[in-house]
Amino acid sequence: MQQLTGRIIIGVMTVFYSFTSTAQRLDLATCLKMADTANSSIRNAHLDVAVNQQQKSAYDAALYPKITASGDYRYNAVIPGQVVPAAFFGGQPGTYSTVQFGVPLVLNNTVQLTQVLYNPQVNYGLKVLDINQQVVEIKERMTVQEVKQQVATVYFNLQAITKQLSFIESNILSFDKLIANMSAMNREGMVVSTEVDKLKINRLNLVNSKQTLASQFDQLFSMLKILIGIDKNSAVSLVTDELIEKTVLVDETSVSRPELELMKTQVMMNEEERKGTKMAYLPSLAFYAAYNYSYNIKPEDNFRKGIESSFIGLKLDWTLFDGFEKKNKLKVNTLNSEKLKIQQENLQQQLELATATAKQQIDIQSNSLLIAKEQLMLAERVYKQTEAQFNQGLISSNDLILAENSQREAQTKLVVAYVQLRNAEINYLKSIGNIN
Repeated sequence: MQQLTGRIIIGVMTVFYSFTSTAQRLDLATCLKMADTANSSIRNAHLDVAVNQQQKSAYDAALYPKITASGDYRYNAVIPGQVVPAAFFGGQPGTYSTVQFGVPLVLNNTVQLTQVLYNPQVNYGLKVLDINQQVVEIKERMTVQEVKQQVATVYFNLQAITKQLSFIESNILSFDKLIANMSAMNREGMVVSTEVDKLKINRLNLVNSKQTLASQFDQLFSMLKILIGIDKNSAVSLVTDELIEKTVLVDETSVSRPELELMKTQVMMNEEERKGTKMAYLPSLAFYAAYNYSYNIKPEDNFRKGIESSFIGLKLDWTLFDGFEKKNKLKVNTLNSEKLKIQQENLQQQLELATATAKQQIDIQSNSLLIAKEQLMLAERVYKQTEAQFNQGLISSNDLILAENSQREAQTKLVVAYVQLRNAEINYLKSIGNIN
């Protein structure tokens, strides 16, 4: 059974290395670049920017003249009439006559031009769209930073699992040698079979841990593929460059706080809203011109007559009293302005605290890493000494298994310490908007 399991592991590793040798190998920088162009959240953020630009272009159309054309065909089954004084036609004063105006068939065609000369609300709307453009661009940058943080976190966890798997592989090989030696001693009657069985049980625990980690690796790898926008069936692998042992803090001088910039755009929007409300007290002025051609037909008299008309004008719209609507809006705007100032101060403090906390976590995790390294060094030394004593028959397998468990626990703590340190660095870079 032991030999069969060993052959299965060797076969799996052979297939794995054969696969990774032909697959595209990804490092962290490549993953971040791929996410920049292929991640669905980032692509949607880019589209939001493009959509707002088009909305602004569409709103700009309000400043251009509008030309409309209309046509109307009307059949008057009954010619409309109007009551007029009979004296108008030389009749008796004080009496009235009904006079019909028009013909049965009328075709009207009109072309009209309208041009806004002054409209304070149009200008206000354009400024709001300009601010909103800044909003979507800031949100785009925030989305990029969040996605890059997710990619880096998943990448570090994958490398941590790879490191743990390498530790377990080494431990399994060590137990294989011990089991082989103990089995030979058991056949010669030098040790009881129980000692061999204890080692086999511990080896099976290692195999089970390896399978669990392999499953976690597959799940995280699938998540990474989604984050960087590649097909789940794509043949890719990670570069085993011991990245979890290398710092990602390269440039700490560039500080960008998009959250604070976003809050500033809200303040700007509040100011423009106040200006827009005040501008609503002013009138709007528009120029218009129209040309009309009416063709009148009376078939029974073979009468046909075209009549032209045209005019130009100015239209002034001015709300003289609105029930104090704008006055109340200005009061609400003032209250919102005070709220935004408080929120801006709180946000500034929170962001500075988050950066300081993230920086502090780097120091804490760095110390934890030093401790984990020392623990592993001691655990490996104890295990080697215990293994030598076990081979000399001075101690039982229980002591060896305890030493191996301590070594495995120290290995896990070391990997976790590396990952937590890298994550602390990523969190710090995100707090200053500098994940590149």
